[in-house]
Amino acid sequence: MRVWKRPAGLPRRFGVLLLGLFCYGFAIAMMVRAQLGVAPWDVLSLGIAHQTGWNFGIITVGLSAVVLLLWIPLRQWPGIGTVLNSLLVGPAADLGLAIIPNTTQLWVQLLYLFGGIALLAVATGLYIGAHFGPGPRDGLMTGLVRRTGWKIWIVRSLIEIVVLSIGWSLGGNVGIGTVLFAFGIGPLCNYTIPWLALTLRTTDPQLESELEGSLPPSSEPGDSPAF
Repeated sequence: MRVWKRPAGLPRRFGVLLLGLFCYGFAIAMMVRAQLGVAPWDVLSLGIAHQTGWNFGIITVGLSAVVLLLWIPLRQWPGIGTVLNSLLVGPAADLGLAIIPNTTQLWVQLLYLFGGIALLAVATGLYIGAHFGPGPRDGLMTGLVRRTGWKIWIVRSLIEIVVLSIGWSLGGNVGIGTVLFAFGIGPLCNYTIPWLALTLRTTDPQLESELEGSLPPSSEPGDSPAF
């Protein structure tokens, strides 16, 4: 049984989870406002919409369901963070779009783009590190890290590149921001996930299993990144 140092209480964990999900949605809004290319998963959704004429939101929900099915062979289990991810990130992105103004100035667009990518990496570390379970797409990443033993940045980058390639082949919109996101988010999450992860002490086998499912063993809180 693993004993976690510097334990964090439930209110703090829940607050960090909500902060992470809000930042995640706000980061998406920043990249949309940059108008320099969307994230690979959004490229895939747009590609499917281009081929089928289906609604973008329905496709996004459907992709989440498909990704959750991929959790089964990885022995990943959804948590409250998984549910709240699907419920809160969208409204947070809408709020961000309402606050962040459109711009045609390149330096502001670049600021939105790089700021959005960096904020999304921080948001990922926050909400995964709260130990309430990752979102569908990040859960696929952490599950593959646990099962393969590969480094976080390798797994994340491979997922983003595969998704991007499929979305592009289907006619999804790709820009320089898409490429930067695909190659940059993995290395950034490589540091933010172990750096921002909360620690807690537990003797509950079920909670212990949840923790080991939401955070790769090689990124134990308190350890130096070994990726």
